Amino acid sequence: MDRIKKYFPKLSDNQLNKLAQLPALYEEWNSQINVISRKDMEHFVERHILHSLAVAKVMKFENGTEILDIGTGGGFPGIPLAIIFPKCEFHLVDSIGKKIKVVQAVADALDLKNVKAEKARAETINKSYDFIVSRAVTALPKFLPWTKNKIRKNGFNKLPNGILYIKGGDFRAELDNLKRKTKVFSISKFYEEEFFDTKYVVHIKA
Repeated sequence: MDRIKKYFPKLSDNQLNKLAQLPALYEEWNSQINVISRKDMEHFVERHILHSLAVAKVMKFENGTEILDIGTGGGFPGIPLAIIFPKCEFHLVDSIGKKIKVVQAVADALDLKNVKAEKARAETINKSYDFIVSRAVTALPKFLPWTKNKIRKNGFNKLPNGILYIKGGDFRAELDNLKRKTKVFSISKFYEEEFFDTKYVVHIKA
């Protein structure tokens, strides 16, 4: 957990303790339900915790912000973000029930009262949020329609309400096709590990 303390020095002992419990919780669940590749489990802090928390480097959510995590898988980026922002509400959805079972179990183990986990397709969610987060679920032109009518127009955070999408590689062509106002943040500006050299957080304005 030294790396997390290094990059997030203002976290409380309670927050650090919860983040420190994540590797063992996922190791246990992964042995029953495979939600994370073995290779990624070996680099869990880097590839799951820090990767997810790149969103927190881009955006410090104000208290009361409501966030939808589409295609959360085993709970990323939603679970680490919910630990960092305990006074924000997180709705984590995935269409695969066994993954949501793991998300719910982890949230319960850590007593994360600000997390709601639900087996659902994004298109069926009939509610609006301040932000939508996701981690490379699909190409952005395909992802965008899933978010239709789910983002509130009026916001109270530093960045305008919209999507914060964790993405890797070269995706300039995807952005060109969006016809939306976007801003790209390089994760390598926040972390020094080589893994993040080609990783980004994309903010797409609602």
